[in-house]
Amino acid sequence: MIPAKAYAAYSPTTPLAPYDFDRRGVGPHDVQVEILYCGVCHSDLHQARDEWGGSIYPMVPGHEIVGKVVKVGDHVKKFKAGDLAGVGVMVDSCRVCAHCQQNLEQYCVEGMTGTYNALERDGKTIAQGGYSTQIVTDERYVYSISPKLDLAAVAPLLCAGITTYSPLKFAGVTKGTKVAVAGLGGLGHLGVKFAVSFGAEVTMLSTSPSKEEAARSLGAHNFVLINDKVQLEKYNGYFDVILNTVSGNHSYKTYLDLLALNGRMLIVGIPPKASEVPAGTMLNNRRSIVGSMIGGTTETQEMLDYCAEHNIVADIELIKMQEINEAYDRMLNNDVKYRFVIDLASLNDQ
Repeated sequence: MIPAKAYAAYSPTTPLAPYDFDRRGVGPHDVQVEILYCGVCHSDLHQARDEWGGSIYPMVPGHEIVGKVVKVGDHVKKFKAGDLAGVGVMVDSCRVCAHCQQNLEQYCVEGMTGTYNALERDGKTIAQGGYSTQIVTDERYVYSISPKLDLAAVAPLLCAGITTYSPLKFAGVTKGTKVAVAGLGGLGHLGVKFAVSFGAEVTMLSTSPSKEEAARSLGAHNFVLINDKVQLEKYNGYFDVILNTVSGNHSYKTYLDLLALNGRMLIVGIPPKASEVPAGTMLNNRRSIVGSMIGGTTETQEMLDYCAEHNIVADIELIKMQEINEAYDRMLNNDVKYRFVIDLASLNDQ
């Protein structure tokens, strides 16, 4: 067993607090990673507070993990001690279904194994996440990280990055595609960066006039206030693709009306309440709504390699582990540009 220091949620209503536990020993196909940085995803807060139901306690959140390989199993081929490596939203899947065979493990027919708040495939062991000093994972679900980039700023790519990269690639976004990104946060700011790098004409859709300067600094060519009827009229039926990252309740129809012929709205945000989708809006211009969930192992590595080549990382605020509860409160108030990342060295300060 491998001892690990961590912070955990002990219940839905108590602050995260120190927690010591043991990782499994390194098996033949496993990679042990000393975690250096872990991003803070909004889903960490949802699950720590049991807002989606079914949370398992004590829970060590965190699925945007980067660090250094310290040990590998005898059959591991892709990694050696000293390599930089990352772990994302999943740490296992059935590996045999049609989806897993296509390296689309996030859609595993049996269900993927989440990095935390999930049971391992043995049905007994609780998977614990990246708010910790160590992780041991099968090499299939571990990713190579380029030393070219700021390692801390790479961490959010393991969730927010692949969550936006994958649907944009699926939609065939390329030079000249008219793309709108709805919502400027942890997901949205990376969606803008990717779409711009693909050569698209990128427009930010927002309810906040104050975000225009930030959107343009990220590369957005246009900015539209979604609650301004005059601006909306100008872009009616205009966009080929809308990447919808909004997690608050909102009207899908408002966004769908902006789609051109065969336009697609890509859904990656999860609002608390379902939005009505009028059939007439969908029939007009043969519009469609596409859901997307992270990416498989092959595509995630592709995304990380792409980011290294094009110098794409998240905009982050680095925090100590001891500041996580304050960070959760600030995240609820949208007081971060655009992703908190935990420096796990701070766990040694306890």
